[in-house]
Amino acid sequence: MAENYPDLKASTNFLDLQKQLKDTEDKIGFSRQFYNDTAMKFNIAIVKVPASIIANLFGFTSRPYYKTEGEERENVEVKF
Repeated sequence: MAENYPDLKASTNFLDLQKQLKDTEDKIGFSRQFYNDTAMKFNIAIVKVPASIIANLFGFTSRPYYKTEGEERENVEVKF
């Protein structure tokens, strides 16, 4: 978008929007990684004794990992 409109490229509002979008994408990526790390630790913990006994008593099961595919990993396209 900015390539087609050189004045827009220099606009502080546009630059702020670009930065906010990048920051949001980074936060989503970090949160996804945090969830997957936590799920992995949980999945390991519920198969070790004595936690496995308690996990079975309370019906704890392994947590799936969050996976993204294709379009979900692409950059967001903003249209004005």
